[in-house]
Amino acid sequence: MHTLLPVLFALCAALSNAFATVLQRKAALAVPRSEGFRAGLMLDLLRRPVWLAGMLAVVVAGLCQAVALGTGPLTIVQPLFVLELPLALVLATLLLHGSLPRAGWVAVAGVVVGLGIALAAASPSGNRTDVPADRWVVALAVCAAAVLALSAAALRRPEGRTRAACLGAATAISYAVTAALMKEAVHILDDHGLGAFLTSWQTYGFAAAGVMALFLLENAMQAGPLVASQPALTLGDAAVSLALGILLFEEHVRTGWWLLPQAAGVALVVAGVLALARLPLAESLVASEGPAATVP
Repeated sequence: MHTLLPVLFALCAALSNAFATVLQRKAALAVPRSEGFRAGLMLDLLRRPVWLAGMLAVVVAGLCQAVALGTGPLTIVQPLFVLELPLALVLATLLLHGSLPRAGWVAVAGVVVGLGIALAAASPSGNRTDVPADRWVVALAVCAAAVLALSAAALRRPEGRTRAACLGAATAISYAVTAALMKEAVHILDDHGLGAFLTSWQTYGFAAAGVMALFLLENAMQAGPLVASQPALTLGDAAVSLALGILLFEEHVRTGWWLLPQAAGVALVVAGVLALARLPLAESLVASEGPAATVP
């Protein structure tokens, strides 16, 4: 299977999402905070050009992701989104006219090298274009239950790292479901045309899941520091997407002794992500420019 095209478009999507993360985080921290979910949050953000620029980056990322998912396995495309965190920190460094410390560059290298080792050892294959309805029912039910449980756990916690991590994990599951539904919808468009695409439940399913993911992401940004929400988001998205790719689309990864380099690569990625999350630069991304008002 040719993987160059999906890899390139997945990398473009990750870069666009990194831009969106930095811009949307800046906007989200400038609006009034709340103790619970607030529907008016989206209206406040719509008035901010920085947030709109972030949304444009989200659109570009979505288009690139659609092409990547339409041409390659979910198990290749979504794990590449782990690169969003190091890319976001590098971009934040450039925007803040600062510099990433030596430890930061080592962590970035660890994520990149680890991801390369893991994907090369796993060698994902398979690209099923249709999924039986009974598989979707089970997968969607399990994912929805997990999102609800994580959201409920977040609302029981005060603002801080635990709340942000729970909402980040819920966002990760929502993004993985969005990607899985988008993948099948893109294949419906390719195989059966625009009419079938516009009348398929998968199309409206990935749109609804995407809106939910965005809503959870914006609340995760206000719930606590990036050091808690972003690792849960990036690592969770990759893990859940890997599971959905195998269970829904019958994609395959190498087993046997190949599991050893896969585990080593994953360990490097996790260590790199956690190291990046502890950098002072990551803390600066969540420092508001002024005191934020609190609304009930």
